[in-house]
Amino acid sequence: MRALTWQGKRDVRVETVPDPRIEDPTDIVVRVTSTGICGSDLHLYEVMGPFIDPGDILGHESMGIVQEVGPAVRELKPGDRVVVPFNISCGACYMCDRGLHSQCETTQVTERGSGAALFGYTKLYGQVPGGQAEFLRVPFGNTLPIKVPDTAADDRYVYLSDVLPTAWQAVEYADIPPGGSVTVLGLGPIGAMAARIALHRGAELVVGVDLVPERLSRSHHDGVKCLDLRRHGKDLGDAIRDLTDGRGTDAVIDAVGMEAHGASLAKAAQWGVGLLPDAMAEKLMERAGIDRLGALHSAFDIVRRGGTVSVSGVYGGALDPMPLLTMFDKQVQVRMGQANVRRWVDDLLPLLTDEDPLGVDDFATHRLPLEDAPKAYQMFQDKEDGMIKTLLRP
Repeated sequence: MRALTWQGKRDVRVETVPDPRIEDPTDIVVRVTSTGICGSDLHLYEVMGPFIDPGDILGHESMGIVQEVGPAVRELKPGDRVVVPFNISCGACYMCDRGLHSQCETTQVTERGSGAALFGYTKLYGQVPGGQAEFLRVPFGNTLPIKVPDTAADDRYVYLSDVLPTAWQAVEYADIPPGGSVTVLGLGPIGAMAARIALHRGAELVVGVDLVPERLSRSHHDGVKCLDLRRHGKDLGDAIRDLTDGRGTDAVIDAVGMEAHGASLAKAAQWGVGLLPDAMAEKLMERAGIDRLGALHSAFDIVRRGGTVSVSGVYGGALDPMPLLTMFDKQVQVRMGQANVRRWVDDLLPLLTDEDPLGVDDFATHRLPLEDAPKAYQMFQDKEDGMIKTLLRP
């Protein structure tokens, strides 16, 4: 089959690799019909090389048609249409039973001290082949895949793999009071969808912050009060307090993560580690890694006293300095973590209708063949051509 493989920093290639096969009685093999490029894929493209081997297959936002099922699979049959959650959860352990599928005890990567395994996402999370490929092996065929109708295009359902549950959880964790306010830092796919969900769930004021004109324009049309970081810079907190009687918003969602702009020292450190031999770089990142924390520190400045900061952007630093004085003094609640995809499916499926209240049917800005994936990664990294969300078609 053809699949997108990692070969080095900013070097991904579509190559011919062996087809996946049934390895466990509850496995299924899915013929991928759509697969997204996620902002966290850019972490692999840019800074996480020490944890990836050349030839690893990328991608964790996939859906398609069941091609083959293992002998113990009873809930699906060949020809069924499914979305594949990005975290690999058994659905039956202590953690899954409590809705914490990203902490699944069956697939936890214990040797790395990490939570549930992920598709297409480094040794830290199991080094499981990903879904930017023609076919994908999916374990736990009775409990993990999400069966969806045949009545609409892939665009309506594919975001159940990551974007929708990640954004929904970000809003849920933000604990926005009825008629309250929230600031969303970063209006990429997760931030833009979180802003839409916050409005759908009754937030009176949703402030969106970014520095990419196309992202700001798109969210403005969704009804978001958009602020351009290039204009407000270090005065961003004051600008938001001016909108909220001097308090700040009830909640802040950090949808940026480790790719935040600014913090030149941390950026230089990340690049420097990338020049080391993998074994040395891996140990350094695990024990002394730092992130660019501009967005997260802004969140604690922006949120009102007694408010909530919800972190959905991915961070990977082991020694990130936190503004604990500010957090304690302002009595800030913080919630974070990988999305528990399966936990939120029942909330989201009823919204995927012809009325399309979350605007999923036209959420993608680009749809490209799998063979164009290397070009798409470069465009997404460089924020070219208004690219916000890309779906690849194998």
